[in-house]
Amino acid sequence: MKFAFHLPVNLLFGNGVIEEIGVRAAAYSRKAVIVTGRGSTKKSGLLDRVLSLLEKAGVESAVYDKVAPNPTTDAISECTALVKAEKAGLVIGLGGGSMMDAAKASAFMAKNSGDLMDYVYGRTVSTEALPIILVPTTCGTGSEGNGFAVITDPKTGDKKSLRGPMIIAKLSIIDPELMKTMPRSVLASVGFDALCHAMEAYISAAATPLTDIMALEGMRLVSENLIPLYRGTGDGEAWENVTWASTLGGMVIGVAGVTAPHGIEHPPSGIRNIQHGRGLAALTPVITDRTIAGIGAGTSARAREKYAVISRCLGGKNEKDCTASIKRFLQEIDLVMTLGEQGIKSEDVDWLAENALKVSAAGIANHPVVFGLEEIKQIYRDAL
Repeated sequence: MKFAFHLPVNLLFGNGVIEEIGVRAAAYSRKAVIVTGRGSTKKSGLLDRVLSLLEKAGVESAVYDKVAPNPTTDAISECTALVKAEKAGLVIGLGGGSMMDAAKASAFMAKNSGDLMDYVYGRTVSTEALPIILVPTTCGTGSEGNGFAVITDPKTGDKKSLRGPMIIAKLSIIDPELMKTMPRSVLASVGFDALCHAMEAYISAAATPLTDIMALEGMRLVSENLIPLYRGTGDGEAWENVTWASTLGGMVIGVAGVTAPHGIEHPPSGIRNIQHGRGLAALTPVITDRTIAGIGAGTSARAREKYAVISRCLGGKNEKDCTASIKRFLQEIDLVMTLGEQGIKSEDVDWLAENALKVSAAGIANHPVVFGLEEIKQIYRDAL
């Protein structure tokens, strides 16, 4: 056995821990920019609450509130300009994964120059970024637990991650009570994303004994708690469990990476602004079915056993009914859907497949069965 594990996250987890944001922020800077979305943190009162806590601790703050799902390079440019104009020494991401990713990318570009996508593709390299504090309000993306920031370039449709330890938050404040204002449809989508993070890290070629432990716990927590929460019967402990599963999922993909479902989902949401969890819902059963059918003598028997474990976690028996188990789970949270229902057309398939291999080569290579261009095209067709 030989493996490496390095993930310097700093987590503050628990009900009510948001009350500490002021004093925690003051340890990094007396001037911060809060990066958030257009509505949810305002409607819930969270934004005003955070502004008040920062002011009480002597931290001046400005707000960038134009982040939309699947944040773009244009939004990052605007936000970065505000960070620089305010001479802020700290960036706070407040909201779902898109807001946290935008905060990370803006904190990075505030210390760097040039084209963000050059850094995303590794054509230009930097290890500098402003300090970042992340406060998730959705339990799915896990961005608070890793050094990824997924950004879309509207000029090309490329949706790809800026990656590196420089954008791991100095502190992530994870308060399960902040999750309770999510609409049920959002809860289903982000919850399934958290499950996919755990499943994909578990089957990844880069998995380690430690990531397996984290992935298994993440799968267990989502499988046991998401459906009751979606139905409105879950209690406070269930909220804690799904929130922790989300963070675990972010951490585990930070080390083991994602595989084909995430890799193949990014292009559709890059060109059609699909909600990420809904795109995964359309693609994951198709990819799982094709993968299990393709596992043979040339593939590690361990992969087959891992799919059996996933199936049992979701109420199935073995790898043969893994796809059916995933579909049943999706039915329970009203997330059975196709890519066609989300705006993807058959004429998009060629571009999608080529783009998947462009932006997601590493994730596709991590998968137990490595799909080629024509196989990826067929996956998209089957998911339509």
